[in-house]
Amino acid sequence: MNVTAVIPARGGSKGIPGKNTAEVGGVPLVARAVRACLGAAQVTRVAVSTDDAAIARAAREAGAEVVDRPAELGSDRASSESALLHALDALEERHAAPVDVLVFVQCTSPFITSEEVDEAVLAIVRDGADSAFTAVPFHGFLWTADPDGGPGHRAHGVNHDSAVRLRRQDRTPEYLESGAVYAMRAEGFRRSGHRFFGRTQLVPTAPERAIELDEPGDLDRARALAPLLDPPQTSANPSPRPPQYPGKEL
Repeated sequence: MNVTAVIPARGGSKGIPGKNTAEVGGVPLVARAVRACLGAAQVTRVAVSTDDAAIARAAREAGAEVVDRPAELGSDRASSESALLHALDALEERHAAPVDVLVFVQCTSPFITSEEVDEAVLAIVRDGADSAFTAVPFHGFLWTADPDGGPGHRAHGVNHDSAVRLRRQDRTPEYLESGAVYAMRAEGFRRSGHRFFGRTQLVPTAPERAIELDEPGDLDRARALAPLLDPPQTSANPSPRPPQYPGKEL
């Protein structure tokens, strides 16, 4: 079975300029994602979709192949799905072979593990799901407020009755999408044009690893946590596995 991991990584980040090549634990974010995918036993191919030369260079050095993303898919308004569909077409043409399972990995989640990638794929190939995603157990009480612009916003409970304060163990379990790993049947993804379709299965992951980098403070926090969360070989900058499918770049 052809299981292809695609890591979309555009160059024009606004929240954190140069985000995808920023280092956490001494390793560029895009390289961290590549290494997690290369270490996954279920993944047969790893590619980075990018419009940026520095990201492409870091991806190749980490052992991935690169799909050159066209400019119209590199803006902050372009959806992740559009970049995935383009990469899927490019890779199937390049290797003259259909992709069975597409894995979407975001390098803005710096503490992805190979095990998480494998579990997302196994949700498809072993458990029969059509799509899957990593998620963390969530026990918080969510609120929303009236957007009236006044000084005293009226609050409303979202996932709870504010008059009934249930204990955590008495509440229905909830999960928060981690934003790190998604897996899907490639054929179903083409039909739906979206990462969630058919029977969707969640893959529980450790809350302490579920960090998404959107603002400069997020990057500072990830760097502070890297010595605690990284296995020794990640920060030690081991020699990357050579590319499995060097091919010509599109």
